[in-house]
Amino acid sequence: MGSGDGQPPVRLHSDPGLQPERTSLAWGRTMLALATVSTIFLRWIEQHGLFVLTLWGISCLTAAAIFVTQRTRYTLHGEGISRGLMGPNVRSVLGTASAVLVLGVLGIYVVAVTR
Repeated sequence: MGSGDGQPPVRLHSDPGLQPERTSLAWGRTMLALATVSTIFLRWIEQHGLFVLTLWGISCLTAAAIFVTQRTRYTLHGEGISRGLMGPNVRSVLGTASAVLVLGVLGIYVVAVTR
C-alpha cells in the first residue's frame, strides 16, 4: 500500500487484523479458485467441444473483475471502519454468486448434454 517511493504504507485504520484484510484474502482465494477452474475447463474441450470456452470465458472474466476491483474494495472497507460506516458489498457478492451459479448450470449442461 506504499506509494513506491520508499514511503511507509498508508494505514486506513489502526488495527491491521481487521475485516478488510480478511475480506481481501477471501476475495483473493475466490479469484484463485476461479482461475484454477478456468484451466480445468480447458481440459474439457477435447471431450465436450468448443462450448466449454464459454465456461472458460465466464470464469476468467469473473476472476479478472475480482482482481481489478480488489484495491478499491479494500480501500472502501478501511475507510468505512475508520468512519464507523461499514456496510456489506452486495454488488460484488451478488455478481460473483451469479457468475458461479451460471458456471454451475452451464457445467451441468456441458457434462449432461454435449457428449
